[in-house]
Amino acid sequence: MRYLLVWSLCAFHLIKADTIELTDMFGEIQSPKYPDSYPSDSEVTWNISVPDGFRVKLYFMHFDLESSYLCEYDYVKVESEEQVLATFCGREATDTEQTPGQEAIVSPGSYMSLTFRSDFSNEERFTGFDAHYTAVDIDECLENSDEELACDHHCHNYIGGYYCSCRFGYILHSDNRTCKVECSDNLFTQRNGVINSPDFPNSYPKSSDCLYRIELEEGFFITLQFEDSIDIEDHPEVTCPYDYIKIKAGLQEFGPFCGERSPGCIETQSNSIQILFHSDNSGENGGWKLTYTAIGDLCPLVEPPLNGKIEPSQATYTFKDQVVVSCSTGYKVLKDGVESETFQIECMKDGTWSNKVPICIIADCKTPPKLDHGFLSFSTPRNLTTYQSEIQYFCQQPYYQMVPNVTGTYTCDAKGIWRSAELGMRLPSCQPVCGKPMFSRSLLARIANGRYAQKGISPWIAMLKRNGRPFCGGSLLGNRWVVTAAHCLHHELDLESPVLRSSDMISTSSFKIILGKHRTLREDDTEQQLSPQKIFIYPSYKPSTFQYDIALVELSEEARLNDYVMPVCFPDGSYQKDTMVIVSGWGKQFLQRLPDALMEIEIPLTDHTVCKEAYAKLQKVVTADMICAGEKQGGKDACSGDSGGPMVTLSNRTGRWELLGTVSWGDGCGLNDRYGVYSNVLLTLPWIKQVTGVEY
Repeated sequence: MRYLLVWSLCAFHLIKADTIELTDMFGEIQSPKYPDSYPSDSEVTWNISVPDGFRVKLYFMHFDLESSYLCEYDYVKVESEEQVLATFCGREATDTEQTPGQEAIVSPGSYMSLTFRSDFSNEERFTGFDAHYTAVDIDECLENSDEELACDHHCHNYIGGYYCSCRFGYILHSDNRTCKVECSDNLFTQRNGVINSPDFPNSYPKSSDCLYRIELEEGFFITLQFEDSIDIEDHPEVTCPYDYIKIKAGLQEFGPFCGERSPGCIETQSNSIQILFHSDNSGENGGWKLTYTAIGDLCPLVEPPLNGKIEPSQATYTFKDQVVVSCSTGYKVLKDGVESETFQIECMKDGTWSNKVPICIIADCKTPPKLDHGFLSFSTPRNLTTYQSEIQYFCQQPYYQMVPNVTGTYTCDAKGIWRSAELGMRLPSCQPVCGKPMFSRSLLARIANGRYAQKGISPWIAMLKRNGRPFCGGSLLGNRWVVTAAHCLHHELDLESPVLRSSDMISTSSFKIILGKHRTLREDDTEQQLSPQKIFIYPSYKPSTFQYDIALVELSEEARLNDYVMPVCFPDGSYQKDTMVIVSGWGKQFLQRLPDALMEIEIPLTDHTVCKEAYAKLQKVVTADMICAGEKQGGKDACSGDSGGPMVTLSNRTGRWELLGTVSWGDGCGLNDRYGVYSNVLLTLPWIKQVTGVEY
């Protein structure tokens, strides 16, 4: 029990106070002499400071102080920024509510002070307290979310502080929390468009100055139309002190505008305007939106030309409006002598059109191209060549035929081009008809001791003539090529030298090629004398063995095809052994003299093995590129002067005469068990087609 006298005397007792500064991020605080009894008349203050961005968290591990009403005797007081956070006294083992227990105390800022005080006496032994503190991070992003210091867009917390960042398209203001936009270089050059505050219809950014420029060509007048509702921060007493829109148009100025009342329609009467939008560092207003249009002086209405149209078709046309003049299908635009699909004119700033409206003329395919060895016929009167006119090509029959086999009809299309439904723009060609003589074949005779051929019965045969006399034969291919034996076209060679040199060839000027020929030495009224232009020898030809004894002669001009001059067809490979063939020529007969006219024989093809064996006895070689023909008993054969001449057969498949071989070599003329040897045309056919370009 305390006495009043003692308490009174205590009031005059001097207590010594100590202050301890703590700046570490964590630490321990104990009452004086802990864990022994703390002294009487003691006062100690611990000032705890941690860096900005942290708070001080304090909690007690042990607490044992004298109990008193409202902690009048001994106590621990926790304060921060002149605010008492807690006052504790008493013993943990009692039921007093003034002990800290498990409670942790957190300062609102980076500073906290803890003061321990004991009075002049203790009735019992009290051990004091043991406390710990630590610095804890402040999550500013969470705590500042509703405060003015909050970030505009994104907040990022880190230990000891935080920082702000902005959405794409924004930049951070100098206050490091406000987001603004860089919008000082917005240029519009189209005749109409839409302009609005950044992020519209969301809140526009703070602390921004946006400049929008509309620059159009002189002659335009810009009209602005704001939406009916705008939302720009306003003031009830002062005109637009915070956020506003100002418009400059030449020497005119409009605005400032703010609040919720729309400026409506503004006719600037200018082709160049500036729109300035300013926002301060506060507010959450929705912004604004406008559309702009530009018009110029009116141009007169334009009328479409006859058989034409204009697009677009409008009630009015103003400066820079453009119209495209086009014509109906089958017609073309004509302007200043130049034809085109369309023509464009433009409304000028003085109210006139850049050009007169052109006229539409009907598409003209003009004179159709000629067809070699053919002719054309117009299906329209007066030989019209305009849109939808028709022509038809024909070949000079019966000597030429159309390839491919089409109608030959062409129509003038809408673009002025002759076009075929079958070939498009490509022309057919008139190719010579091959292997179809105009004369029927009569009784056949023999070349050796034989009778004369009927005139015109072999219209493809060619005579190679030198010094006024025939020396070889050949066959017409197409209308400009003759195929013959290679050995006919070079001088006699040293058989030990297998290489044929250019100097070994006879000159093209030294011989002539006669087509339409019948009589040997006398001139025929049907003959055509042509000059050779170039000689082609088959690349694998061997003079010493007559292998691939075949050559081509290009004529200096085309042969005139008629009843007596017509090419032979290529072989199709469908013949068999024992096939009957016709061999023709002007070669010498058994009396070693020339016949008066063309001779021919009909003989069978000979089995290749039989022919090889017959000549093997004479130590002569019949190679795979050779064909043999004749009869074992002889009597029918080619002879000297027939070389290069044709061996032909009538195809059962096509009904045309095909060239199987050219006369090459043999032993004598028409001897027993001696066969004529011919160069196989089928084996050299790819080369013949490649060199001549002839395709039937």
